[in-house]
Amino acid sequence: MDEEPDVIAYHESGHAFMAVLVGARVRRVTIEPEDDDGPRRFGDAQIEWRISQFTPKDRQEKFVLVALAGPVAEMLYSGEPFHPGHVAEWSDDWRAAWEAATPLFRDEKKRLRYLEEATRQIYQLLDAENHWAALAAIADNLLAHETLDGEQVEEIVQGWTGEST
Repeated sequence: MDEEPDVIAYHESGHAFMAVLVGARVRRVTIEPEDDDGPRRFGDAQIEWRISQFTPKDRQEKFVLVALAGPVAEMLYSGEPFHPGHVAEWSDDWRAAWEAATPLFRDEKKRLRYLEEATRQIYQLLDAENHWAALAAIADNLLAHETLDGEQVEEIVQGWTGEST
């Protein structure tokens, strides 16, 4: 996969959009992350979770959705239906989804099926016209400004979907 700015913007927008939809709070999303001592990143979405707002099961399910939404947004943008577990650039997202699903499904085959079904459901959700328009608006703003705060993301999402946190 490319690390082109537009691809990165759609990927990070997927995480941010889904976070708003599931009731998490986006602190900030960027296509110019700080260069820290960790692995090189091309984008970053900082998500806050109101832990008491969700049951443990709901929280794990929502973590999965947010983790996989970046790769799915990138799939939709590129028109390439990849498996998120087979693209090296998405390995951190897949690992996060896998770990979030572990308490839900101890059996690895069931967990894999769950993550694949979640990927299909996210694909359909993001492909809805108003959802894709909101996601694209986040990406456009990221391309224009490189970083957005959570209020900006929420305002964009609410403008297209009526959803807010």
